[in-house]
Amino acid sequence: MLDAPAASAWAPFTPPYPVPRSPVVALIRQLLEGEGNLLGLLPAEAYHAPIGPLGYSRRSIIVVNEPALVRHVLSDPEGIFPKSDLMVEALDPLIGDSIFVSSGATWQRQRRMIDPALSHMRVNRAFPDMQAGCDLAEETLAQHAEAGKTFSLDLMMSHLTADIICRTVFSTTLETRTAHDVFDAFTIFERSVAQVEFRRLIMDRAWTKVPQRAHVLEACRLIRGHLGELLDRHLAAGARFDDIAAAIIAARGLDGGPGFTREELIDQLGVMFLAGHETSASALTWAFAILAMQPGLVARLRAEIEEVTQGGVITFEHTKRLTLVRNVFRETLRLYPPITFLPRIANAATTLGTYKVKRGALVMVAPWVLHRHRGYWKDPNLFDPDRFLPEREKEMTPGAYIPFGIGPRICAGAAFATVEATLLIARLFRHFDWQVEAPHRIRPAARLTTRPAEQVMCRVTKA
Repeated sequence: MLDAPAASAWAPFTPPYPVPRSPVVALIRQLLEGEGNLLGLLPAEAYHAPIGPLGYSRRSIIVVNEPALVRHVLSDPEGIFPKSDLMVEALDPLIGDSIFVSSGATWQRQRRMIDPALSHMRVNRAFPDMQAGCDLAEETLAQHAEAGKTFSLDLMMSHLTADIICRTVFSTTLETRTAHDVFDAFTIFERSVAQVEFRRLIMDRAWTKVPQRAHVLEACRLIRGHLGELLDRHLAAGARFDDIAAAIIAARGLDGGPGFTREELIDQLGVMFLAGHETSASALTWAFAILAMQPGLVARLRAEIEEVTQGGVITFEHTKRLTLVRNVFRETLRLYPPITFLPRIANAATTLGTYKVKRGALVMVAPWVLHRHRGYWKDPNLFDPDRFLPEREKEMTPGAYIPFGIGPRICAGAAFATVEATLLIARLFRHFDWQVEAPHRIRPAARLTTRPAEQVMCRVTKA
């Protein structure tokens, strides 16, 4: 349960997390609670060891926490640790063999073609889209405040971030009905996709083909259909756009060969769209829920905002100076990293340090575990944004904070997400007071992303 101290004071506090148990108890708890939440499988030992086995399974599952080994696995200089077979198969119906899951020469070709398009994600260029999305959100919240309406924080953040990324990628807004459809379909996909069935993690051998369920495939069809509709506006004769979609459509290989087919374009744009909004929506849902329950911290945020802006409009330059707001987001990413697990598979027998790794082993880098590791963090389960202040830098272990990954596949949208979150937190808490309903029911669940197990319902009033 989230604590709620008085508005006049604030101190670091402990937001909800599953208390880790022994491997056997963790397995029994998962069986009793049902499918889907992989956090329940993490034993207590995972938060202490630099590297070691993750419970019991037919296929070897290894959790890697030592920062140097984490960097080695994710950088993968020898090509031994591609994206795991479970992740690739799970995401194939949604984003195909796109840049997020491809490896080797395919990934290198795609990255070379897509890199020029990423200039559209430069934050100074995208900031007006963020402001426009925030303007629309403020109008909606003002209506909710006047009507006293209860609404889903998860859905609102999903719609807001989807609207912003849609403006950036496709130069258009996202209709509310489409946002609802995509949100619902992605929820179905995330909760039911075969990657998150822990029985398969435990019982199946490596590279076992896993058929996806019909309703998962239907959710993927719906999402890809909406993305295809947005793409076709760009492919229409005479269409002229200056955005990410147009740049990826125009992309060609080094040899001047053909560009992406329509299906490949949906794959690549699907990565941009879903990674650009779903991960941000996940983190912002946690940030807003935590702040709503911490009025003393909100008072500190508002004081900083007024000092930096002198009561004026929050500009791009201001976001660089909103230190506390940015650190609230950074600490949210530490405790609730949107991508809970970064699974890799060993396609050859090897060693990590002195630890022997079998061919076919699932090598798990888990930001959730790394960010709460007892050896790398002081009071790891406390929410304390001030831990990121320069004067406390000595408390941090280099390489133990990887919310955007690390190595050549580090998230290209990290700066975009940080500025977007800083703006949204600052503006929406500057103008509104937030109340969470049933805060005692808030608990994290990890499937493909780290989300509240149930939707968080909220009300707002004008500040």
